[in-house]
Amino acid sequence: MADHDTTVAALLDRAGTTYAAEAGITLKDTPAPLYRVLVLGTLLSTRVQASLAVAATRELVDGGMGTPERMRDASWQDRVDALNRAHYRRVDEQMATALGEGAHQLLEDWSGDLRTLRKAADGDPDRIRSLLTGFARLGPTGASIVARELQAVWPELRPSLDGKALDGAQRLGLPTEPDRLARLVDGERLAEFAAALTRVGLDKKLADDALAAA
Repeated sequence: MADHDTTVAALLDRAGTTYAAEAGITLKDTPAPLYRVLVLGTLLSTRVQASLAVAATRELVDGGMGTPERMRDASWQDRVDALNRAHYRRVDEQMATALGEGAHQLLEDWSGDLRTLRKAADGDPDRIRSLLTGFARLGPTGASIVARELQAVWPELRPSLDGKALDGAQRLGLPTEPDRLARLVDGERLAEFAAALTRVGLDKKLADDALAAA
């Protein structure tokens, strides 16, 4: 049986791309990419395939809605059309409304900059997650998804390993306690690790492939 280090290496090799990177977001601690992660998390928080949420984020950004100002000022139909181009259809109309509301909230409450929210949380990761749930259609699940991605640039969110990531760890025979699991990788790679674990938590075949390669 492979040891944990070998399993983790095989996992990262096969699935170690963050959802933000897959969506074309070059994540930095600056307003636009942080906002795009918020959009991605909102889209991922509904019961749709992750690939559709990733594609929808790309379409919205490519359609000129990659900042809260542009999202707010876009028409509702523009948002619906972008979601439909990505085949994100089942909740497209509600989500188009929620994205507009969320952009307005960010601009009104946090000056259009998630770093303002971070500052208000004063280094408390639970407070960051709680404040994130204030955005339209972004409940605790969505806030956890955003935190999972943002831990790449906000170290106080590390480790963000929960939900499907822990399911993935169990499938791979890795520790399922977040702190123990986090010690298997360098802190700078936790976001990639969390995304990879989430993927295998959603896809047993991918877990089997990673185990076979370990």
